[in-house]
Amino acid sequence: MTATELGQALRRWRDRVSPDAAGLPSGGHRRAAGLRREELAMLAGISVDYITRLEQGRAVNPSAQVVEALARALRLSGDERAYLFGLADLVPPGPDVVPGYITPSVQRLLDRLVDTPVGVTDAAMNLLLANPMYAALMGDPSRLRGLERNGAWRNFMGVPSRVRHTPEERRSFEAGMVAELRSTAARYPADRQLQLLIAELRAGSARFAELWEAGVVGRLQGSHKTIDHPQVGLLTLDCDLLRVEENDLHILVYSAEPGTEAAEKLELLSVLGTQNLIDQG
Repeated sequence: MTATELGQALRRWRDRVSPDAAGLPSGGHRRAAGLRREELAMLAGISVDYITRLEQGRAVNPSAQVVEALARALRLSGDERAYLFGLADLVPPGPDVVPGYITPSVQRLLDRLVDTPVGVTDAAMNLLLANPMYAALMGDPSRLRGLERNGAWRNFMGVPSRVRHTPEERRSFEAGMVAELRSTAARYPADRQLQLLIAELRAGSARFAELWEAGVVGRLQGSHKTIDHPQVGLLTLDCDLLRVEENDLHILVYSAEPGTEAAEKLELLSVLGTQNLIDQG
């Protein structure tokens, strides 16, 4: 395969994805109905310049992580995803690597939860996809790169967050994250990226190292989350963790009991959208 063929395929797939389908505003003048390069870059977490070079055949040998991110952002089917990997002279990740493929059925589910904050992570807690309501609630994740998209890394390395924990909640949450990572590592012992993540966490976080050495095993559970939002203030929500066992995906769904103050604040966020709500703090 040639870089030109890869670029042509990316442009063709980009042209067929409408902004509405990707959860983006469709207003303004558009020369084509599909995604702009800037929009694809935001959805995939890749620079606009790199996408331009890929489409123009000036960039070769994209990594498997880049190809997987493009497949997600372009909403490719399983066959199309395999074809894209082939165009990049890569083999789709095998069963010994943490899967990052979001199936069309999961994507359709997300499309229907437009008024509910939803994020999808892989089994290693890497954020794969977040809808606009998630961005409005937690801060726009489209600027995050590499390890910044990993929930365990962000929590144990002290990255500022809008979530507020009591000391007891934080201890329980940290133990759950380490237990989840240990279980994931046991399922995917050959995943080099996962092993590098664990090694970096053990070296960079005394708390992570302590919990890892304690040998905690298990699963991260859903919980209540108190979020300090810069515009609507404090709101406490249910955070349910739904598991797609076949693809080893985690779906994080934030909700509030109807009629509560938290529900009113979520409704306000759905009106405000993500505009001017990109503060990561």
